[in-house]
Amino acid sequence: MKFYNLKENQEQVSFAQAVKQGLGKNQGLFFPEHVPALDNIDELLAMPLVERSVHVLAPFVEGDLDKDELAEIVTKAFNFPAQIQSVGEQRSVLELFHGPTLAFKDFGARFMAQCLQKFTNGQKITILTATSGDTGAAVAHAFHGLDNIRVVILYPKGKISLLQEKMFTTLGGNIETIAVDGSFDDCQALVKQSFDDKALAQAIGLNSANSINISRLLAQVCYYFEAVAQLKRQNSPLDEIVFSVPSGNFGNLTAGLFAKAMGLPVKRFVAATNANDTVPRYLASGEWSPKPTVATISNAMDVSNPNNWPRVEHMLKSGIVDECVSSISVDEEQTQSTMLQLNKLGYISEPHAAVAYKALAHCADNEFGVFLGTAHPAKFKEVVESTLGQPIALPKELADCAGETILSVDMGADFDALRAYLLK
Repeated sequence: MKFYNLKENQEQVSFAQAVKQGLGKNQGLFFPEHVPALDNIDELLAMPLVERSVHVLAPFVEGDLDKDELAEIVTKAFNFPAQIQSVGEQRSVLELFHGPTLAFKDFGARFMAQCLQKFTNGQKITILTATSGDTGAAVAHAFHGLDNIRVVILYPKGKISLLQEKMFTTLGGNIETIAVDGSFDDCQALVKQSFDDKALAQAIGLNSANSINISRLLAQVCYYFEAVAQLKRQNSPLDEIVFSVPSGNFGNLTAGLFAKAMGLPVKRFVAATNANDTVPRYLASGEWSPKPTVATISNAMDVSNPNNWPRVEHMLKSGIVDECVSSISVDEEQTQSTMLQLNKLGYISEPHAAVAYKALAHCADNEFGVFLGTAHPAKFKEVVESTLGQPIALPKELADCAGETILSVDMGADFDALRAYLLK
């Protein structure tokens, strides 16, 4: 399949090229020439995750990966579960944090790493990515130890939880981390500037592992199918499913829309944001007006200018999906009170999932709602413990890195300094 640049329609590339490039000309996002409609949904939902995912992804990678190659990649990437759990009546959570870095980003990062290693054939490349929390760890662990790939991760200094930071800043080797004095949007802007510098991009073989990379998005489509498959086995009302998606850079929502366009029975989506409410305001007013990013306890969503929104808007305006997206902002007080509410229901939640659950309460009355649990509560140990007034245990993945030394370099939000660092 070919993929085209949403900003430059004449720029068409293969799946392999889109994965290797990351971004198109003028920072354009790659999008498939068509979203395949699958006519065997019931048959697919009866399959296990890995087997089904090969069928879901096969049309997108045709011409670059045969079925056996794709099956090998998916088997290595998706070697952990996504789990549906009931939380009270008419509500379930899709837990996406059972991978090696305890966050939903493991699905996309591991799939991308396997694809890139296949497509680069040993060629030296540099992955430059920005993180607002969980992407850093998922990318770092997915690429750690791959000889031909240098990984440089930018993150906003002091604006992610310490345990999130420890998960990707303590590895060393081919993983380099930079603590930027600024916001996540500043980090994202530095990544975009680097791609715009053609001499730099060519010199270091630049690529990005943010959710702007099409391979990460396509991998995330697969866990929506897995959620519906599990719900079907539980006899949940499939025609009523509303997914509430905690939304920062909007890659997760984009993947859900792909799944719906392919035929997955989903009624609609709620894009749940924190105080960084550019999208809810835009859908209400029609005016795109990002404000300065605000730091919140749901820090992975502290994004005021989400990179993936052009993909979402393209799908809505071109009719690839119907008008099936609403959006709502949840403030800090509501987030904490919802964490307490969920705890009374017997479910310990971190802030991002609480935002999504609260958004469901606003937007879905008699419909069956699924909210996404995007990170393990222990990754936000301090916030969860102080809110709930009870200790939570560290899983092994976090306990192993908690005492390690942070290896990051401090840097201002200065492109010249970053450029010099990347060329060293």
